[in-house]
Parts: sequence; C-alpha cells; structure tokens
Amino acid sequence: MKISFVVPAYNEQALLANSLMAIREEISRAGQVLGQDAEIIVVNNASTDRTREVAESVEGVRVVDEPRKGLVQARWCGFEHSTGELIANIDADTIIPPGWLSEVLRQFEQGQNLVALSGPYIYYGVPRKVNMVVASYYRLAWLAYVFNHYVLNVGAMLQGGNFIVKREAMLKLGNPDHRFSFYGEDTDMANRLSKVGRVKFTFRLPAQSSGRRLVGEGVFTIGLRYTMNFFWATFRKKPFTEEWQDIREEVSP
Repeated sequence: MKISFVVPAYNEQALLANSLMAIREEISRAGQVLGQDAEIIVVNNASTDRTREVAESVEGVRVVDEPRKGLVQARWCGFEHSTGELIANIDADTIIPPGWLSEVLRQFEQGQNLVALSGPYIYYGVPRKVNMVVASYYRLAWLAYVFNHYVLNVGAMLQGGNFIVKREAMLKLGNPDHRFSFYGEDTDMANRLSKVGRVKFTFRLPAQSSGRRLVGEGVFTIGLRYTMNFFWATFRKKPFTEEWQDIREEVSP
C-alpha cells in the first residue's frame, strides 16, 4: 500500500528537518516492504519563519500552503494533496523510530476492517520521570477508552501527530469540524472514524515528540487539559479548550 506522510508545520524551522529526515530514513528502510514509493507532504500552515525553506531543502519533500492556521485545517489540506492509500499524520516535532513503518503495514495487512492506527508518544528533552508520568497517563486514557468504547459504545482513541488513516475512510467523513483547531482534534477524528471501521491504539507503535509543551506549561496542567478535551470531544462533541499557546524551539544564531 502506498503511504503519504502529511506533516503540518507552523513556525517549525528548528525541529522540522529532524522529523523529515527520520521519515525519509524509515521509508528507505522499508523500501522492499512498501513495493512502491511513499510521499512526504509538508503543509506550511501560515508560518512566518523559515519553515517552507527548511522543508524544501529536504530531498523528496513537497510543500503545500494552508493560510488558515489550525491543525485540522492543515491535516485536511495535506490529505487533499495526497495520493496514498494510507495517510500518516506526523507532527513537525515528531520523530518516528526504526520499524515504525513496517509495524504500520503489518497492522493494516492483518486488520481487514482497520481504518485508523495510532500509538503513544515518548517525549525528548524532558527528565525520565516526566515520561514515567506520561506513560501512566496513556494507560489510564486507554482504560477510559476501553470503557467508553466497549461498555458505553462511544468514542475511540488516537494520538494526534502519530496516527495513520485509510484514504477510503477519510473520504467517508465529510467536512472537517473546524472548531477542533488544536485541542481535541485527534479525539474528534477518532470518534468519527470509529463509525466507519475499527480504530486501534497500540503501544507497539511509539514515536518521539518534543517535550516543549510539557516543560512550558507543566505536565499536570497539560494532562488535565488533554483529559478534559478527550471527554468533551467524546461526549459533548466540541472542544473544552478553544485557544492554545504556541510554544516553539529557539533557533541558534
């Protein structure tokens, strides 16, 4: 199956190149498994820095512009410009590890009704104890998802910035809900996709992500905010938090 990597990027000149190189290296490692070329699309999401220039400097990357700032707007713009059967949504500060793509292809080949796949984040740039707290949070979130999905028959779980969707499933969703411009966008996507087919969250598909937001706003503040948005998106069909703070890495002179 051909895979399209969609990377939304707003003022990500500091971290974008590392994310793109990790994608390129993983595509190269999985070349024989893929059987055909993958594509990498960077969505320049109203950036005011050198994001477009950085993306264009990486071989094989195609850049498209989305002037409306927001994750949902950027992800859907990338999807509309993609051609793959699978759409891998990877954030600009995310680094996928070796074996990530092979696991994705294995899961979709074995799961006939699988329409979306996701895994957790392991954060870099933070103390080890922070990732221990995050790991506990993921497990609690997974238990909440299991209860909601199998007992209440509502909802699903995706990690924004580390999830893959089948093109045919995306085409069945209709128009995106632009209220979910940042917080809750992954939960809203998971809930809508779960009505099309199976949405799976697995701890076998981790990826690394910058811990800058955890450092900038605090682990427990972020954990509470994401929890509230998870439940709001699941049960009230709207985000709990409508505004967000942009936290970006400083570029060395």
